[in-house]
Amino acid sequence: MLLNGKTMNKRLFLTLLLLLVSTSIAHAKAPDATSATAHYMANEGLMVVQGDTKVLFDPLFRNSYGQYQLLPRHMEEALFAGSPPFDGVDAVFISHAHEDHYSAADILRLLKLQQGIHLYAPAYAVAGLRKLAGAGDEALFNRVTAVELAYKDEPVSLAMEGLKIEAVRIPHSGWPTSRLDVSNISWRVTLNETTTVLHMGDADPNDVHFARDAAYWEKAHINMAFPPYWFFVSKGGPDILENRLKPDHSVGVHVPVDPARRPAGLNAHDIFTVPGETRLIPASETVNSATGGQK
Repeated sequence: MLLNGKTMNKRLFLTLLLLLVSTSIAHAKAPDATSATAHYMANEGLMVVQGDTKVLFDPLFRNSYGQYQLLPRHMEEALFAGSPPFDGVDAVFISHAHEDHYSAADILRLLKLQQGIHLYAPAYAVAGLRKLAGAGDEALFNRVTAVELAYKDEPVSLAMEGLKIEAVRIPHSGWPTSRLDVSNISWRVTLNETTTVLHMGDADPNDVHFARDAAYWEKAHINMAFPPYWFFVSKGGPDILENRLKPDHSVGVHVPVDPARRPAGLNAHDIFTVPGETRLIPASETVNSATGGQK
């Protein structure tokens, strides 16, 4: 078949156009391997996703104390079933065993149903888990790591495939007059050697707890921190975030559901309040224009 110049030019144009569209679609669909996402569950419950790696913090609890967000039923059902977005969860981290952060019965059920999940928790929380476990549950404790840290102990470092896990005990809020026996663990977790997040539990906002481990906080860059809301509005909290922890960005958790119960000025900060909402956790060299986070 003979083609004249006009027909050839038209076909060449269409070919180039299709190539351009195909390239654009391919780029649009290509995942950003260096980015991660934080998904809010309830209170201090979070899921962080980076690539195929998923970790949860304080995901299951039963007590709202009349003011904190409880996990919505549809999320709870999806978590136990291993349904999206909670399919393929690699690890669960527990900050402490208060009832607005931890339900031993529910965590035990989760470990039974989702046999790929590893649990990292304070030793006293694991002890409570063992009391509930039956004779046939011993094997699941091969996936459970109990962290025993006394106040002023050196931070510890652990690892599993795809995760670098670091833990330090920071006293529960109320120090030095209350809750001194609570082993509150702040977890610094790096996913796939790319994204580092910090879940602080109910850490007390006094720099004396952080100054002692200054070298520890300096040695790893935090892409996103999840401080309890009082770090935004207390006397020492903002300075700890800005000059000690230095995350690219912080999103507050443990926020009262009723806006009237939130401290003055809190709503001016980035806080998680609606189950299911997300935040992009950019790579260190990028700027998160949506939330203002910047290295």
